[in-house]
Amino acid sequence: MTWIVVIAVLVADRVTKFLCLQYLVPLGTVPVINGVFHLTYVENTGAAFGMLQGKNWFFIPAVILVSIVLVYLIWSMKDASRYMRISLALILGGAIGNLIDRLWLGYVVDFLDFRVWPVFNVADSCVVVGAVLLGYLVVVKGEGIK
Repeated sequence: MTWIVVIAVLVADRVTKFLCLQYLVPLGTVPVINGVFHLTYVENTGAAFGMLQGKNWFFIPAVILVSIVLVYLIWSMKDASRYMRISLALILGGAIGNLIDRLWLGYVVDFLDFRVWPVFNVADSCVVVGAVLLGYLVVVKGEGIK
């Protein structure tokens, strides 16, 4: 189940970014709900919220290291709850999705634009959802990464 989540995140991320590159680049932005939600093409060379722009020399090895740790944890956590494993799989899938962009393009393709929040993508969403779920499991439920 865990590896299916990783693959599903990667497929969803790659397909949406492919579509974005094919159809959104020439348009720049397309309002879905005018003033509320747009599809906006952004080339992000930094981290979340545009921090550390142009620092791929830092992000690429950091994400590779984190991904190796996540793969190890997922493989070794045979007794962990399904939700713990899913949270790690969401984070891993999102991290790899954005890593692929950094390696192939030199930047991450972002396109989901709610106008009150920095533009993001499917991989970013999965990392955030996975991290929130992980935090909930550790802090509220008292589960540990075994």
